[in-house]
Amino acid sequence: MDKRIVSNSLLMDDEIEVTLRPQYFTEYIGQTSVKEMMKIAVEAAKKRAESLDHVLLYGPPGLGKTTLAQVIANELQVSIKICSGPTIERTGDLAAILTSLEPGDVLFIDEIHRLPKIVEEILYSSMEDFVIDIVVGKDSGAKSIRVDLPPFTLIGATTRFGDLSGPLRERFGIVHRLDFYEPEDLETICRRTAKIYSCIIDEHAIVELAKRSRGTPRIVNRLFRRVRDFADILGDGTITLDITRKALEKLRIDECGLDRKDREYLGAIIDKYRGGPVGLETIATSISEDPQTLEDVYEPFLIQSGYLSRTPRGRVVTEKAYRHLKKSYQGTLF
Repeated sequence: MDKRIVSNSLLMDDEIEVTLRPQYFTEYIGQTSVKEMMKIAVEAAKKRAESLDHVLLYGPPGLGKTTLAQVIANELQVSIKICSGPTIERTGDLAAILTSLEPGDVLFIDEIHRLPKIVEEILYSSMEDFVIDIVVGKDSGAKSIRVDLPPFTLIGATTRFGDLSGPLRERFGIVHRLDFYEPEDLETICRRTAKIYSCIIDEHAIVELAKRSRGTPRIVNRLFRRVRDFADILGDGTITLDITRKALEKLRIDECGLDRKDREYLGAIIDKYRGGPVGLETIATSISEDPQTLEDVYEPFLIQSGYLSRTPRGRVVTEKAYRHLKKSYQGTLF
């Protein structure tokens, strides 16, 4: 099987990344409501000796969808196979993955909204009846062979819930949205990361990192590593508040967690389009950025934080954004 399609590993950059990911519910920080619901579902499946119902996780990137899938597999005490929607290009790719599963296994498909339509349709019978129909031959000599599959759990993850087709969404028995994390949860994650790296960090530095991490665990861990570099070079290895602020200033991440691209995005709407409304494609072209990246990566945080609004006519910058960027708003200069 093509290694780019599926792997039994977590597909990490290096071994230290694996240790940063919690392995069980007791280690998983944040997403309290989702975690509690999943614990009940997992325990019920284990008690009945059944495979867990199919799970759909959605929300902005970096919030722990892949990690939660791994935790669920560990709690079920089964193997997990991980793949990405765009890499499953043919029905044969999906057939090879599904027929390699053992009873109760978890199949995790990231970016499931990007599955080709023909592959998605093959997935329907696999999810409902645990069978797959494979077409052998071509033209008049073609025939369909039905292959039975062991009961398995499909966990799909997506940042674009609205792009999933109705028939696919309806086949998931468990659907959860992962939301941005509270600062207190990010602080706990930061402390755990510091312990794993055997790094001394000031409590005020932890608060500062959490505040600037856009409610996202992936970002707080990334910023921690960069600040740790500064602490090793500019100090004695201890991460202090002063070093943290210096490092984040160099990284151009402001006190509210907005980075250069966030400010460029908001600034373009204000300076070029009078605060909006303006279409996403127009903004993307003006700042040389991919529209989907803006919509999936930048906009969720900006909207939830109150800097940006999406209207039927386009994107509109709020008064809060004017204040933050110190721009003139309706004749008032902040």
